[in-house]
Amino acid sequence: MQQLSSLERDLIARVDAAPMLHQVLAWSAINTGTGNLSGLSRQWKALADAFCALPGAITDLSPEPVQSVAADGSRCEIANGSHFVLRVRPEAKRRFLLTGHMDTVFPANHPFQQTVWRDPQTLNGPGTADMKGGIAVILAALKVFESSKSAKGVGYDILINSDEETGSLSSAPLIADLARGKVAALTYEPSALPDGTLAGERSGSGNYSVVITGRSAHAGRNPDEGRNAIVAAAALAVRLKAIARDGLAVNPARIEGGSANNVVPDHAVLRFNIRPRSSDDTAAFQQHFTALIAEITAAHEVACHVHGGISRPPKPVDAAAEKLFGMVEECSALLGQPIGRIASGGVCDGNNIAACGVPVVDTMGVLGGAIHSPDEFLIVSSLEHRAQLSALVLHRLASGAIL
Repeated sequence: MQQLSSLERDLIARVDAAPMLHQVLAWSAINTGTGNLSGLSRQWKALADAFCALPGAITDLSPEPVQSVAADGSRCEIANGSHFVLRVRPEAKRRFLLTGHMDTVFPANHPFQQTVWRDPQTLNGPGTADMKGGIAVILAALKVFESSKSAKGVGYDILINSDEETGSLSSAPLIADLARGKVAALTYEPSALPDGTLAGERSGSGNYSVVITGRSAHAGRNPDEGRNAIVAAAALAVRLKAIARDGLAVNPARIEGGSANNVVPDHAVLRFNIRPRSSDDTAAFQQHFTALIAEITAAHEVACHVHGGISRPPKPVDAAAEKLFGMVEECSALLGQPIGRIASGGVCDGNNIAACGVPVVDTMGVLGGAIHSPDEFLIVSSLEHRAQLSALVLHRLASGAIL
């Protein structure tokens, strides 16, 4: 194992944890539920104030239009916040991508709005781990990295998007654009486990809405003349669940529709999620799904219209990613905290980045746990370690090591 050089020891010694904790406390006090546009705007401005300490140009990028399917089957626009982008030395031939997200899963009316100290090292609060702590790590690591000579010959882009928690639908084109031509990427989701374990391979994810149109009729006088959309939706949900196997999770999540009890329902919307482990699993699902839609349409004499699809492709660990993981794991061990990795059924922007052919480690953020719940917590000491880890990884990447 390559040991730390005196230059690297000096580099990591410059990481200051105090400003990071101050940022986490301040940023977690801003509600940034994905749909809270005013809160996201406040957070964007707070990020601009903090990240202006780095060289480069900050850009406010509008979200791409996104539509969803309403309960009545109509399409409606989804409002998303602006995305934060900082480009440093765009002319450099060797460039990296660092990504995070400012949104959380807690809307403005959620009761979980404040931080609470559980003990001197455990901070409970919305977004503390996922991922305002991770954003603080990005900034601290880059400030230290910029103080080294190794930074001057490389460039990087930073993306903090506003819609990661709902699938990054309005930022996916931006992610793909920024990933283009990058040597490597680091994404600052919290560690997969509270001990710092990284997420390696990830399943993909797809969200679907099937709008089913039948024929209404009186439930007592002429029910046989009706075509029950709720029954068709239920039959489709059961058949979809039966497709699930190792490598493909299928979760029918909701059926909407119907009216009075004495009316055969002529409308329903079935919503479901799939988690394919590989591109082959994705293709197999699509083949089964297409056949199922045809069968349900014929058997129940209804019309089916499918909306949605795969938004996060599966993320395998290829040879280039294996080298990047090896570097991160070695650097963490040299800092006195050996870490491993596990496969994950969860998804993030790392899936999108890997689909562009760029090696990515996407759990470079803080240690913590219970994310997406009121018990979410940050292990405060991990702020310093993870910033040191990122500064060291960036220094070695800039030096041309491994990749």
